[in-house]
Amino acid sequence: MQPSSASEQPGAASGTRRLVSLIIPMYNEADALDALFARLDAVLPELADYDFEVVCVNDGSSDGTVAALEAHCTNPGDSFTRRALVVVDLSRNFGKEAALSAGLHVAAGDAVIPIDADLQDPPEVISELLAKWRDGFEVVLARRSDRSTDSAAKRLTARAFYRVHNAVADVRIPDDVGDFRLMDRVVVEALKALPESRRFMKGLFAWVGFRTATVEYKRDPRSAGSSKFNTWKLWNFALEGIASFSISPLRIWTYIGLLVASVAMAWGGWIALRTLIWGVDVPGYASLLVAVLFIGGLQLIGIGMIGEYLGRTFVESKRRPPFLVRRVLRSGGLKS
Repeated sequence: MQPSSASEQPGAASGTRRLVSLIIPMYNEADALDALFARLDAVLPELADYDFEVVCVNDGSSDGTVAALEAHCTNPGDSFTRRALVVVDLSRNFGKEAALSAGLHVAAGDAVIPIDADLQDPPEVISELLAKWRDGFEVVLARRSDRSTDSAAKRLTARAFYRVHNAVADVRIPDDVGDFRLMDRVVVEALKALPESRRFMKGLFAWVGFRTATVEYKRDPRSAGSSKFNTWKLWNFALEGIASFSISPLRIWTYIGLLVASVAMAWGGWIALRTLIWGVDVPGYASLLVAVLFIGGLQLIGIGMIGEYLGRTFVESKRRPPFLVRRVLRSGGLKS
């Protein structure tokens, strides 16, 4: 979509102040809330050309996250940020991708910025995102130029995931770019229109396209708590991303089958030729067992890969929503 005039460009000045929505998915982030709101209260008032709403999505937290958010809503005090606070309380834990989708559906801003509650994505970068938006870009990516706060294993596995995904998928995901970005309202509406219930948001962000710019930032240490993603969850998350945007894992088994069949035919020809020349030697039961187990293993892996895609088709066919909202609480204690 190409803006038809300067006044219609993303972030362009108009007669009314532009509203910017910050979406913050939260799962057991009670310890991080005070630092989060203090940081936002220090940064957002300096961006005087914009109004802000902070959309906090409680993804079924089991600690004091909900109570703390309720307190901020019902007793906003003099805080700039808390006067524009929206709490989306989901009915249970649906996962970060679903929580982010819920925030996109509730956010009313002309631009939307997802950001983590642990302050690893510094709010000070918001001004740079808005500057690119004013230049007419509909998507502004925040790229992590320095990930030294992450462990070496996490950096290595993240780099491997991006390379594998971009090698096999039709849609390329930018390296070292997470959910932290700015999206114009037209991009948000496009994302809301996508029908799938199992949502890999980084892939969907890349799939919708639009005019894109990039700013770089240094990833900060967590302000409190620890990551909710363990090794197993990250592995499943990577599989979800690849299976959601590529059928190459299915197609590759055609080539593996052709390779194995070709090797088997060549080996069979060699056995026949050797028998004609040197006669029959003692049968090799070990080699036969290895061949059977090898082929059987390949078949089970192939069936498992088919099952991954079939399972996703089964889930999508039910047309269940990706999330359910228990209630929405706004500044001043108003419910909807």
